[in-house]
Amino acid sequence: MSACTPVFDNREEVIQETTDENNNQSAIVPNYTMSEEDYRMILTESSPTVSSARGVTTNQMGNRLDIDEFESGLRRHSKEYYDPEDYFFQSGQYLTDDTLISWLSRESEGNEVGLNPELDEDEASEEEFRDSPKYISNIVEQDYLVKKEENVVELKGVTIGISLRTVYNFQTPDGKNYSENHSTEELLTKGQQYAEEILKRIREDEELKDVPVVFALYEEEEASSKVPGSFLSKAYVKGSSASIGGWDSIDEKHVLFPSNEAETDHFDDSQVFSDFRKEVSDYFPNFVGMIGNGFYVNNDLREVTIEIPIEFQSQSEVVGFTQYVYSLVVEMFPDHYGVQVNIHSMDDPESLIVKNAGEEEPFVHVYK
Repeated sequence: MSACTPVFDNREEVIQETTDENNNQSAIVPNYTMSEEDYRMILTESSPTVSSARGVTTNQMGNRLDIDEFESGLRRHSKEYYDPEDYFFQSGQYLTDDTLISWLSRESEGNEVGLNPELDEDEASEEEFRDSPKYISNIVEQDYLVKKEENVVELKGVTIGISLRTVYNFQTPDGKNYSENHSTEELLTKGQQYAEEILKRIREDEELKDVPVVFALYEEEEASSKVPGSFLSKAYVKGSSASIGGWDSIDEKHVLFPSNEAETDHFDDSQVFSDFRKEVSDYFPNFVGMIGNGFYVNNDLREVTIEIPIEFQSQSEVVGFTQYVYSLVVEMFPDHYGVQVNIHSMDDPESLIVKNAGEEEPFVHVYK
């Protein structure tokens, strides 16, 4: 029987070196990725699936879409500096929960490392809140490692993402709620100042003093937004360098379909979505709320993700509707950008259609 049992060699064990040889960690690296563009991820025994400060992200950012885009976007921008063919990915292991919470808090006598400006919120007036807003909402660390020798990996790059608030919501001591809008230019200035200070601090860590660092600034959307925010700027700091030499602007944007912005700035793409929506409603007149998220880079549409919420009466109805939408995706959307359609009822997924850029035939899956 044992001779017939397949052996799956789908992972390898490596040692992650640190400056303290007695504190080296054993880790697992999968032998396969889901695509050639993905990083192979290192899973340590002590923290197998999350960063040491993962909880800070979910507590600091109010929009689930921002949380996902912030973290995945950091990996996307890191590829320019850390090639997935040569580097392994690991969730941040150096900036702890306590460290990040203290940095993200206001500066005070009891917290001199706070990056947000000092303010006694129990006594402050509306004007004082507006004069000293909390700009920075979150910091995410990602680690990039290379194989030094057989079964040994070493940290060779770090990416630090800084998320900034488009809208600062605050409550004065009398219980009244207010908000303060921040311009993109204002966030860029503040974000670059924060990055210089964070670089200074991480260079004091023996493990990070000679490691290259990528910084990326992210502008959040409002909590109620149906699309995530966008990255504004990035910078690469060579190993051992103590200052940031310059910043490169990032021209990315998520656009909601349908919306006035889409119709005004991206009329042709908006028209394709409107025609698609009409065809879907002709098949299923009682559906509501279909929306799309177009991801633009340098004003070119790279991908559109469409959500179709519908109540079905049977599995055969799901299959029939999915087949119909599949045919529309093939016929109506150009090949130069990707399309993903998520069909769901309430909170349950029903089917998925994915058409990658440059491909004629989509992938389709119906959930059982």
